[in-house]
Amino acid sequence: MQQMAQNISGAIKRRLAKAHNILIASHVRPDGDAIGSLLGLGLALKNAGKTVQMVLVDGVSSFKYLEGSEFVVREPKEGYDTFITVDCADFRRVGKAFENFGQPDINIDHHKTNEKFGALNLIEADEVATAAILANYLPKWGYEITKPVAAALLTGIVTDTLGFRTSNTNPSALRVSAKLMETGVDLADLYMRSLVHKSFPAAKYWGAGLSKLEQKDGIVWATLTVEDRKRAGYGGNDDADLINIISAITGNGNKVGMIFVEQNDNHVKISWRALDPSVDVSKVAKHFNGGGHAAAAGADILGALSEVQPVVLKSTREILDLD
Repeated sequence: MQQMAQNISGAIKRRLAKAHNILIASHVRPDGDAIGSLLGLGLALKNAGKTVQMVLVDGVSSFKYLEGSEFVVREPKEGYDTFITVDCADFRRVGKAFENFGQPDINIDHHKTNEKFGALNLIEADEVATAAILANYLPKWGYEITKPVAAALLTGIVTDTLGFRTSNTNPSALRVSAKLMETGVDLADLYMRSLVHKSFPAAKYWGAGLSKLEQKDGIVWATLTVEDRKRAGYGGNDDADLINIISAITGNGNKVGMIFVEQNDNHVKISWRALDPSVDVSKVAKHFNGGGHAAAAGADILGALSEVQPVVLKSTREILDLD
């Protein structure tokens, strides 16, 4: 496996060396790792003289304080010679703007459910974040990790580990984080901005979800509707990280935390979190054409919330044997 990773790394290094116009994309409703990985890689390549398009169809959401976020656009343009995806388990997650695009040249990710849809696939499922993979490989590929690059990558690591609290946090993740901090990144400030600070509309949105909190048969879940977002004045179409609160609700036999987020275009975004380390929620996400990790996974399902929710709850109980 190590030799295979070295071979792929060498092939990626050679491909990047030849590239002049690079397109980088990550998944819809991007989290800190998607944004941090996109910015970290994109800025490092720009600093090396490459022309880089950084594309997120849903924008950078609440991470606009990161240097380089002003370069992120919502639609790709023609003229690239190398197409890279980061932090995407499957190509569908990149968004509708990429529906007619061909196979990515490079696919870099840390999800165990990755479908290896790129020509070159650097998938390291044991890493805590895609940003951690990039922090390890960028110097090997000949690209400097400057302070802005480090801030982006550290954001990815901090957010995907919930501030170094997830069960997969290991000494390697702490060592690479310390190395990134040595560039001058203020970890305390980054932690507060990425994990703690919330806007007033986000807090109201949380209230709507928590007021509908339910638990049954080992599952605790919340529901957020389009109307909830409108009433709260929340501008995103995600859960404003409410899933992190759901995942802290242990006891009472709860083994899985979930959140259902209704979308405008007749589908529902679902996030699963394992409250019991023996549970692998990626199995149920995969059943619904989603993906992720044993402890955290997600999927987008076509249909009305009222129809999707009972089906997903039933399948979650059955697939994870919670009855």
